[in-house]
Amino acid sequence: VQLQASGGGLVQAGGSLRLACAASGRTFDMDGLAWFRQAPGKEREFVAAISSSVMSPSAITWYADSVKGRFTISRDNAKNMVYLQMNSLKPEDTAVYYCAAHKSGYSWTVYAGYDSWGQGTQVTVSS
Repeated sequence: VQLQASGGGLVQAGGSLRLACAASGRTFDMDGLAWFRQAPGKEREFVAAISSSVMSPSAITWYADSVKGRFTISRDNAKNMVYLQMNSLKPEDTAVYYCAAHKSGYSWTVYAGYDSWGQGTQVTVSS
């Protein structure tokens, strides 16, 4: 699976951005996608995940506590796209955001549960 993230940019605190992740290749093997982020000098951390199995019309979602109520992950299986709507952005949300494909059978909220990482898109929130 190949992943391409887009939608990052510079926004003021309190503003919004919508990230998009386009999947191509063996997408029929995917059971979900997630967003992670990495700030300078910090480890890559989980942000949100969504199941994408076509066998389950109702998606299951997971969120990091730090973004609950502000970020929303969604999917469009027909287009092989996953989105991250980010509202009420804070300076601490500044990071490079990556999308990644979930490995079946692994935890949904840890780095080791994912492979096929996209190239990342920079999000900068000014105060």
